[in-house]
Amino acid sequence: FRSRVNLNIAEMNFKKSNIPYSETNSFSKLVIDYLANNISLKPFYDYTPDSNGLQLAIEKRKTYTVNRKLLVNVLQTQYQNVDKSDKVQANIDKLLSNKTFTICTAHQPNIFTGHLYFIYKILHAIKLANELSEQMPNYNFVPVYYMGSEDADLDELGEVFINGTHYTWQTNQTGAVGRMKIDENFITLIETIAGQLLVNTFGNEIVQTIKACYSLGNSIEKATFQFVHHLFNKFGLVVLLPDNHLLKNEFAPIVKKELEHQFSQAAVNQTALEFPKTYKVQAAGRPINSFYLKDNSRERIEASANGFTIANTNIVFDQAEMLNELELHPERFSPNVILRPVFQEMILPNVAFIGGGGELAYWLELKKVFEEAQAFFPALILRNSFTIVNKNAANIISKLKLTDVDFFKDEQQLLNNITIAETELQLDLTKEKEQFKLAYDQVKLVTNAVDSSLSGHVYALRMQALNKLDVLEKKILKAEKKKFEAQKRQLVKLKSIINPQNNLQERIDNVLDYLSNYGVEFIDMLFENSNAYNESYTILTEQ
Repeated sequence: FRSRVNLNIAEMNFKKSNIPYSETNSFSKLVIDYLANNISLKPFYDYTPDSNGLQLAIEKRKTYTVNRKLLVNVLQTQYQNVDKSDKVQANIDKLLSNKTFTICTAHQPNIFTGHLYFIYKILHAIKLANELSEQMPNYNFVPVYYMGSEDADLDELGEVFINGTHYTWQTNQTGAVGRMKIDENFITLIETIAGQLLVNTFGNEIVQTIKACYSLGNSIEKATFQFVHHLFNKFGLVVLLPDNHLLKNEFAPIVKKELEHQFSQAAVNQTALEFPKTYKVQAAGRPINSFYLKDNSRERIEASANGFTIANTNIVFDQAEMLNELELHPERFSPNVILRPVFQEMILPNVAFIGGGGELAYWLELKKVFEEAQAFFPALILRNSFTIVNKNAANIISKLKLTDVDFFKDEQQLLNNITIAETELQLDLTKEKEQFKLAYDQVKLVTNAVDSSLSGHVYALRMQALNKLDVLEKKILKAEKKKFEAQKRQLVKLKSIINPQNNLQERIDNVLDYLSNYGVEFIDMLFENSNAYNESYTILTEQ
C-alpha cells in the first residue's frame, strides 16, 4: 500500500478552521451543555473532559486493579502472526506496568469501517494518548480501539456509502456480525465498489488492500482488525478483540450478579428519574442486560419462573444450570449497551473514553451501574468532528461567498441569502410595511373619535394588510430566485459534498473514497489536525 511514490503531507494542503458545535445545528442540547460544563449534568460524571479532569482520573484509576498480565497475554496471542510496528509492540509491553493507562474508543466492525467518524474516533484516542504522554512523562498512555464485534445488527453494520452510492452486504448469516464470514456475496460487493474506487488516483492500492483484508472465509472481526491495523499500525494503536474466553472470564462475576440480582436496570432506572427532564433518556435497559452468544445466534437472556430462557430459541436453563454455563463458558455471555462499557473498563486500565454525542449521552446514564459493579467510570471525551471540503466544494464556496457557518444552513435559506445579497432590485417591503402601519394608526385615530369600539376592526384590517404584504414579499423573493438557477445548482452540488443526505458528512461518507483520492496520507493529515481535547467543530478546506 506504500509502494508508490510517497505524497508529502505538505502537498496535501488543507486549511483548518473551527466553529462552535452549537453553530452546526447538528448536535443535541445535551452534548452542547456537557461541553459547557452545565451544572445540571455534573452529578452524572466524575471528571471534566480536560487536562485537569484527566489528572484526577489517573489518580483515581490507580485504586482499581486490572489483570494486566492476562490482558497482555491475550493481546500477544491476538498479534502473534501480525506484522506490527515497534510502536505497537512497545505499547502492548507497557501495559504490564502500573504506570500505563489506556485511552480507549469503541465501535462495531462496520464493513470497511462504516462512516468517517469511525476513523475520527481512533485518531482522537491516538492524539490524546500522545499529548498526555508528553504532558506526564512519568506515565505511559496507550491508544486502544475496542472492537464491538458481538453486535448483531447487520442492517446497520452491513451497509456503506461511497461517493453517494449506497452498498449493502446481502448474506443469510445471523448472530454476532464479527463472527460472520466473508462470503461470495461480500467478494462481489468488493468488486462492485472497486468500480468506483479504481478511477481515483490511489484507487488500485486501496482496492488491493481491502481485498487482502476482506478475503474469502475471513471473519468480519479479523478483517476489520487487519484493515484498522493497516491504517494505524505506525501510530501504535492497539486493537482489542474482547470476544474472548479469558477476557469474558474476568467479567463473569458481574454477569453472575446481573443474573442473580438484575442490578443494572434498577441503577439505570434510578438515574433516569434523576436525569434532567430537558434531555431525552438514551439507555432504557432490560431486566437482564446480557445476551446469550453461541454459534450463529445472539439472543436476549430473559428471566422465567423456573430460571432463564433464551429469546427466539427453545433453550432454557434453571438457576444452577445457567450459573454453571457461565462458569464453564463465559464467552457465551455477551453484554448489551448497558453492561458493555463496564466490561470494557474492567479489562482495560482506562482513564478516558472517546465517544460520539450519542455514546456520551448513554454513558452519562451509567454512572450508578458502574458504582454497583464497583468499576471505574472514566473521563468522557467527545470525539473530534470534521467536515472535509475538497477543491470542488471550496471553489463553489468561494464563488458563492459563503462562510463556514453557512455550511450548516438549509439550502433554501442559503439561496435566499445569496439572492438578497446579489440582486440589484428591492426584494423586501420593510419600508412599505412601516408606511402601512402609520396609515392604519392614523385611521385608528379617526375611528376612535367616532366610536372606540371600531378600533378592533381597524386592527384586524391592519393585520390582514401586513399579512398580505408578507405573502407578496415571499412571492417577490421567489420570482427573483428564478434568476439564480446557476447558484442553486452549485448549492445542490455543494450540499451533496459537505452535507450528504442533509446530514453531517462524517455520518454518511466512508473513508475508502478519501483514501482512493488522497492515499493513506489522508490519515496523516487528519491526525495532524486532530485535537487532544475537543472544544469546537473542525472544517478542513483543501487549498
